[in-house]
Amino acid sequence: MLESILKSTTELSIINLLFCSLFSIILGLIISLVHKYTSHYTKNFLITLAILPILVQSIILMVNGNLGTSIAIVGAFSLVRFRSIPGTSKEIVSVIFAMTIGLATGMGHVLFASIITLLVSLVLIVLSKTNFGRRKETQKILKITLPDDLNYTEVFNDIFKKYVNEYTIEKVKTVNLGSLFEITYHLEMKEDINEKEFIDELRCKNGNLKIILTYPIESNEL
Repeated sequence: MLESILKSTTELSIINLLFCSLFSIILGLIISLVHKYTSHYTKNFLITLAILPILVQSIILMVNGNLGTSIAIVGAFSLVRFRSIPGTSKEIVSVIFAMTIGLATGMGHVLFASIITLLVSLVLIVLSKTNFGRRKETQKILKITLPDDLNYTEVFNDIFKKYVNEYTIEKVKTVNLGSLFEITYHLEMKEDINEKEFIDELRCKNGNLKIILTYPIESNEL
C-alpha cells in the first residue's frame, strides 16, 4: 500500500514526474503554512520551505543511484550550508521536514510522504499551542558588568536573597583588558517583584555599569 509509484527512475514517465512534483509542491506549501502558524517567520523562509521538497525530489530523480553524482551533490549542499545564516532549532526542524518529504516524493512514495506530512504537522501544531516545554515567566538571564576588585561570587547575595529564589552563574569573562568582569546569571525570580527596584539595587553594587535582564532565548543550534 505504501510502495513507490515509480517502478524505475531510468524509465521515468512525464505523468509520474508531474504527479510526484504536484505532491511535492502541495506538501511543501503545507509545511510552509504549518511553520507560519507555529513560529516566527520571514516571507523568504516560507518560500524556501514551499519549494524545498520539489528541489530535493528533483535531485533524487537526477542522482538515480549514481555515486559520482551523489558526491557532487553533497559537496554542493556543504557550500550552501556554510553560506547560510544559522537558524533557530524550529527553522532547522522545518528544513529537515521539507527535505524528508522531498526525499520521499523523489522516490515515488507519495502516500507515505502525505501521511508523514499530516502527522508531523499535527504534532508541531499541538506542541506549539500547548504549554509543552514553555519556560516559566520567572526565569531570567542577568548579564552584569563588575569592576575587577569586586567578588562576583558574593557581592549580590543580599539582593538575590530579596528578589531571587534560585540562581546559578552561567558564564564569567573578562572585558576591557581585564579591568572588568562580565557575569551571566540564570535566575529564578520570586513572584510579583519590582524589576526596576531590583535593577536599581544592582546598579548601586556594580557602580552603574552595564546591566541586561532578559528572558532565556532559544539557541541557534540544536
